[in-house]
Amino acid sequence: MKILMVLTSHDQLGNTGRKTGFWLEEFAAPYFVFRDAGVDLTLASPNGGQPPVDPKSDLPENQTPAMARFKKDEAAQKALASTRKLAEMKEGDFDTIFYVGGHGPMWDLAESKDSIALIEAFYNAGKPVALVCHSPGTLRHVKYKGEPLVKGKHVTGFTNGEEEEVGLTKVVPFLVEDELMRLGAVFEKVRNWEPLAIVDGRLVTGQNPASSTNAAQALLKVLEVRKAA
Repeated sequence: MKILMVLTSHDQLGNTGRKTGFWLEEFAAPYFVFRDAGVDLTLASPNGGQPPVDPKSDLPENQTPAMARFKKDEAAQKALASTRKLAEMKEGDFDTIFYVGGHGPMWDLAESKDSIALIEAFYNAGKPVALVCHSPGTLRHVKYKGEPLVKGKHVTGFTNGEEEEVGLTKVVPFLVEDELMRLGAVFEKVRNWEPLAIVDGRLVTGQNPASSTNAAQALLKVLEVRKAA
């Protein structure tokens, strides 16, 4: 089984002068869920190489067991430091695609023609697509049969309430919850920071960092069911 994990290359938090990037837990937890399941993993980002880690995601209060494991795992660190270029990735080489969250994707991946085309290629080929936290926002321009891919689908993602709590409502280019609803999705959520993963057919979404493990496990289940069928 082959999974393509996609990370952001964007490191500027709007015009705040602060740094952003991908959220470390949202990479580390799914990475080990997949690796422990014996999955063949490829990591990609728009610029290739080492993607920027959101410094906030590595603060003492945000540490998790998966992050601690990552910091002791040289193979994982090496894989992260040498991501492939997103433009070179082809749907035919993988079984599914998983988007790591963090604020970064809202600026680069959401508007990237390569990313949009890749998600559409996976979905059109009948393959599952999974996104967690802010990365469901990268679906904003993705179409399926001429309509927004998320239209009529049950999805989740980083909520307006969570964005408000981190004080970035006015900084981000759009709000994930509002945008998905504008596109006609049925947006589901639980209390701020509680885990939630939603599966609607071949679309898997997770609400926030705490949902990373669940979303990765849900994706593996979808793949197993499809394989059995």
